[in-house]
Amino acid sequence: MEVSNLFHMNEGSGKTSYAQNSLFQKRVLEAVKPITEEAVMKMLASTHYPNMLGMVDLGCSSGPNTFSALTTITRVASDAYRKLSKPLPEFQLFLNDLPGNDFNSVFKALHSFYESLKEEGGGEVFKYCFMAGVPGSFFDRLFPANTLHFVHSSYSVHWLSQVPQGLYEEGGEALNKGNVYISETSPPGVRKAYLQQFQKDFSQFLKWRSHEVAPNGRMVLTYIGQRASENFEKDCEYVWLAFVRAIKNLISQGLVEEEKLDSFDLPIYTPIKEEVEEVVTREASFTIERFEELSVPTPTKISGKDKALGIRAVFEPITKHHFGEELMDKLFEECAQLIETELLNEMTKAKAVQGPITYVLVLKRSM
Repeated sequence: MEVSNLFHMNEGSGKTSYAQNSLFQKRVLEAVKPITEEAVMKMLASTHYPNMLGMVDLGCSSGPNTFSALTTITRVASDAYRKLSKPLPEFQLFLNDLPGNDFNSVFKALHSFYESLKEEGGGEVFKYCFMAGVPGSFFDRLFPANTLHFVHSSYSVHWLSQVPQGLYEEGGEALNKGNVYISETSPPGVRKAYLQQFQKDFSQFLKWRSHEVAPNGRMVLTYIGQRASENFEKDCEYVWLAFVRAIKNLISQGLVEEEKLDSFDLPIYTPIKEEVEEVVTREASFTIERFEELSVPTPTKISGKDKALGIRAVFEPITKHHFGEELMDKLFEECAQLIETELLNEMTKAKAVQGPITYVLVLKRSM
């Protein structure tokens, strides 16, 4: 699977779009906001308030959350300059995502970013903001050397550059049959393959950012992780269970061949804290300034239909490529019904339906 060419959130503003089904991601951004604000202030203090600030949101997607982080960062920085009676800097702001992202919707909504700055007391700061879209993979080089002072990424760095090659034996036989990710029935080699791909990808991510981020610049990375290095992912288990069971229901109805499921694996990895720390330490371009589990408020009750829409908004593009567009409505209807009638009860009993484990990592660029 060519992830860089195929992967993106559901575009547009319809009922299955990411724009309409990213409320939890909004809660994540709100929860991490105080940490982002603190990191901006530390960056400014250690870079001595430069007259130009380069800032980027990596994996910006599209929809109402797109400008949230850059609004916060720009507001905090401009307030800090004003309090010290310094002239406002020029803000070079970048929005990055893969080429398939709905950049048309993003830039049609650019006025909302400027309005948000005005509403939050930004005054004329929007006149100093220069926005650009940067399509491309953040596992590659994206920017000139030392041009970024602040990097933000929310719910993006747990995605991989590709499905791990180690999931298939030399003859092409799938190791992870009947699953789409690491599950309780996956052999140990599956988790090993995913971990190795994550280590390779995250090392590349840090390597390229080390060229682009100026000394003492900061990165705030929020991602889905897990608490323990078990062979399977418990905290998001209902998502994978619903997804797989829905596909298996289509197989039982003769709508999908079993080999189609066996050859489908998601390009995602949810690392434990120690795995991230090991990569950061080994790559050595950044030091960890803050690293903690994030408390994200979740609704006490949500329907299976709404949960299935959230899954669809994220996974439909790559699922459609593999299984065919004509099956998508049926697949996610099955998914919604399974969550409503079976999985919510199972996960509630196990006290594991409170949403994914979210970590926030603040990195400082070494001198």
